[in-house]
Amino acid sequence: MIDAVLFLLVLLFIKHWYIDFVNQTNEEVASKGIYGDGAGLGHSIKHGFATLLCILSVTGSQFFGYAMILAFIDFVVHYHVDWLKMNYGNRDITTPAFWNHLGLDQLAHYLTYLFIARMIV
Repeated sequence: MIDAVLFLLVLLFIKHWYIDFVNQTNEEVASKGIYGDGAGLGHSIKHGFATLLCILSVTGSQFFGYAMILAFIDFVVHYHVDWLKMNYGNRDITTPAFWNHLGLDQLAHYLTYLFIARMIV
């Protein structure tokens, strides 16, 4: 089971990198600070859907309902972490505060993935 959990974490980390750093559009970035905006929601929906696929690739379809709940949790947490960063984080990349806030944002996302992986065990 430990190997499955580690594999799930690797999948979630790759998923996070891809959706946050490769696939994210400028519209999504601009919209994440506007509560309820469709593009910002879309970004987090992509995270939730990809989390569902990651979980199912490890657990199989017999845990679909449970995987849906965990994916929904990821969607909700991801959305609110991003909203908080956009509204209360520093946006000047030349300052240490920006990097502190970006790191805190990423830490919150990765702690969510640790929670999800723990719920699978």
